[in-house]
Amino acid sequence: MKHFPQRGAFSLAIRSSLGAAALLCALPACSQQPRTIDTTAPIVIKQVKPQTGNQKFKGTVMHANNAQITVRARNNELIIRTFPLSTAASQEMQRIIDRGGYQYGDKVEVIYDPVTQQALKVKGKPSRPI
Repeated sequence: MKHFPQRGAFSLAIRSSLGAAALLCALPACSQQPRTIDTTAPIVIKQVKPQTGNQKFKGTVMHANNAQITVRARNNELIIRTFPLSTAASQEMQRIIDRGGYQYGDKVEVIYDPVTQQALKVKGKPSRPI
């Protein structure tokens, strides 16, 4: 008989807590107020500017002659580009070749036309010939 009053008090406590939980869950649901958002206009984060003018490509020389130059990018070794030389750049390259030319691994900066992919100027110091 001793255990009966303890069980009763315990079950009464559970019932009262379940009853309180049931009351909280039975509260009426409130909806959120609708917002008016204009979805017709696009959201511009950053406008893209068209590339105009000459571009630069920095890299190391793999091969160079008076007709073209092959350059590997400095920051990514997988990017290798070959630029045909313009007539002015070809004449300048011939003068550089007469003095020894660019060797493998020389650091250069190629200024090129993005439309024709033709090198207009090659900046960089050629190393001493072997």
